[in-house]
Amino acid sequence: MYKASVHVFSTFFGQCKDLFRSQETLRFLNESGFDAILTDPAFMCGAILAHHLSLPFVFFMRGFPCNLHFSAPQSPSPLSYIPRLFSFNSDRMTFFQRVENTLISLLELDYCNGFYGEALKLSSEVLQRDVSLTDLVNSAAVWLMRFDFVFEYPRPVMPNMVFVGGINCAKEKPLPKQDTNPFPWKLLPCF
Repeated sequence: MYKASVHVFSTFFGQCKDLFRSQETLRFLNESGFDAILTDPAFMCGAILAHHLSLPFVFFMRGFPCNLHFSAPQSPSPLSYIPRLFSFNSDRMTFFQRVENTLISLLELDYCNGFYGEALKLSSEVLQRDVSLTDLVNSAAVWLMRFDFVFEYPRPVMPNMVFVGGINCAKEKPLPKQDTNPFPWKLLPCF
């Protein structure tokens, strides 16, 4: 499963490599005067582009592998009562489940580096410095979290983490027609 996931991440990341090979596209994006980049961090292309263009970026996401959506913005995520992904534990763990949870957390960054190996290699080339996975994502201006806080395990979050749960649940009424942009920013959506 891990090797298949790494292959999928590498395959999808090929589009990002093509973006950075096109000097004409990069020049156009740089001259367009965007204020920020709105991106889903799943394949890291938006974060690399934001660093390259020196723009702030906003993550719009459901979650991140390896618990990065809490560790990168430095939100506390105590191993004693917040189960790690794929542990299938609840928030009421036995001692041995907590040990298992700790071991999983130690492996998370290692297998995340495997998932994002291509992204780390490209970002080091583009930014011309060594970049870690945390370096790429921890400077996000805002984290728009597409899940509902009440369905997650209770934990403290940072002020730049905003929960926008429920957006995928029911069909909403259409927004009123406007002639002007409701946002004062010019955003570059990058997925």
